Amino acid sequence: MKKFLSLILAAVLALSVSIALADEITIAVPNDPTNEGRALLLLQSYGIIKLDPEAGITATAADVVENPLGIVFYEVEAAMVPNVMADVDYAIINNNFALDFGLNPVADSLLIESADSPYANVLCVNAGNEATDAAKALAAALYSQQVADYITATYAGAAVSVVAEPTDGYDPTVDYAALAGATITVAASPTPHAQILAVAEEILAAKDIKLEVIEFSDYIMPNMAVDAGEVFANYFAHTPYQDNFNAENGTNIVVVAPIHVEPMGLYGGQQTTLEALGLPAAE
Repeated sequence: MKKFLSLILAAVLALSVSIALADEITIAVPNDPTNEGRALLLLQSYGIIKLDPEAGITATAADVVENPLGIVFYEVEAAMVPNVMADVDYAIINNNFALDFGLNPVADSLLIESADSPYANVLCVNAGNEATDAAKALAAALYSQQVADYITATYAGAAVSVVAEPTDGYDPTVDYAALAGATITVAASPTPHAQILAVAEEILAAKDIKLEVIEFSDYIMPNMAVDAGEVFANYFAHTPYQDNFNAENGTNIVVVAPIHVEPMGLYGGQQTTLEALGLPAAE
């Protein structure tokens, strides 16, 4: 009889644990510095959690000081977050990876940053190269009206140009004749950065300058390639990420030009509405 009661107790305990786990709200977030903090700040902006105010933009799940819903955070490499959506209730995804995964950040996200997010995606080079004609020519092409129009027409709010006064794509201080025949190499993520660079490529080609875009699917190698001098520039990340990368790796990669912002979004996984987070449905 005791053995039978023990088996019943064990079954009840197992069922209780299962129910408890089922009741947990799970959210996958990027695990890299600044992007995890950015994801958590998005949740804080909606009153879902509260962070230690001293944590700043590099906050992690360990810096959550108020978590009334008992959310469990799964810290995942940024590019892999879309792949774990089916295993969690929600996922907070960088827009470039959302687009690569076939998600529409404006239509499919349940929560999204405002378009005035401070996380502008930037063109970067090694310190000392920012005043070269190659850097200025590339920045000018990305500052063009053609690029601004492309971003607006193609991404419909998933990426927003931050260029206040778009130009014709050329810098009057650049000696384009001296650059004729040159190749400028840029490391970029496929979406949307490489796509945007394709517009800049046409602008530079009119001056007989070749733009070679080398695509990377992670957030480490583009910076390492620039630091090593393997590519001239990169265009894939936002300023806080670049600043933090320099601080942690002893690199000196500098911003040449902010080009666009990609509002980060929260997407449904096993949950399809915001009800579990105590929020009304997104409009």
